[in-house]
This record gives sequence, structure tokens and C-alpha cells, in this order.
Amino acid sequence: MSARGPSKILFEADDTGAARWDGSSTMKTWTATTTVDADPDAVLDVLTDPDAVARWAPLPFDVEGLDTPRLMTGSRARVSGRLAGRRVGFDVEVHEAEAGRLALAADGPVGFDVAYDLAPSGDGSEVRASISVRSGKGLTGRLIAEATNALLSAGALTHAISRIGREAACPA
Repeated sequence: MSARGPSKILFEADDTGAARWDGSSTMKTWTATTTVDADPDAVLDVLTDPDAVARWAPLPFDVEGLDTPRLMTGSRARVSGRLAGRRVGFDVEVHEAEAGRLALAADGPVGFDVAYDLAPSGDGSEVRASISVRSGKGLTGRLIAEATNALLSAGALTHAISRIGREAACPA
């Protein structure tokens, strides 16, 4: 592996509209996989530290109401930022943040189901990121969902996991 970042990134989207655990439909699921020069625990540290997340996230955001210093199983927070030219807010609930996995849901004008799965690979880790975008209600929700899908289609997830790998390999 190279100290410059990930050795490979695979990216794909699936728009089959699969059902989510609560019965709502998924508009699209985006995945990206890469190998990074850091062990899974170091990558999980980057994924669960709000200051580190602000450095690798594709869009700037504010975190409010996080009652723990980092994301952990059961954590809840309010995240807000600008998307598609509008100020939007999301209620985030962390479903799992341990043992090589971060899984969370964010609900607002659109919904996101996010998972990062980590596994040892050679001298580093394989990182598999998945974001499912659930269409919002009304015209605004649909427009924000489409804007989000456009960002992901343009490589936002690919760039994010590349930055995650660099951050984990060389923590600030």
C-alpha cells in the first residue's frame, strides 16, 4: 500500500428501491470500497470523532446535542448544514459503533442509512462504505434527495473514504 492514500477504490450505485427495515423505500444505495494504510481501530476512531468527521465529510455541517465526546452505539445528535442551496437538519441515531463497524441513520427532509464496515487487510484495512438515500416527502424532499444522489454520483463518497484513509493513516 502507498502512504499517499488508498490503493484502489471501487464504486457502485444500486437504484432498485429495496425496502428498509421500517418499510420505507430506499431510492438509491451507493457503495465504495478501498484499502487504507491503517488498522480497523484507527479507521473507526476517525469515523467516530466529530472533529475528524468534519475534516473528511463531503459537506460542512454543525453538530448539536451530541451527549458524548464521540459517536457511540446509542448516540443521538442533530446535524445541520446546507444541501441543494437550503439549510437542512437531520436527527442522527448511531445504531452501532464498535468492532469494525459504524452504522447510523439520519432523518430529515430525506433519510440516510449509512454503514462503514472495516476488516483487516494486509498491513491495513479494507473499508466498505454504504449510503442509502431515502426519498423525502414533498417536492423539497424529492429535490434534496436528487441533489444528494447527484453529489454521490459525482464521487462524494469515493472522495470521503479516500480522506478517511489519509486521516486514519496520519492522524492530526
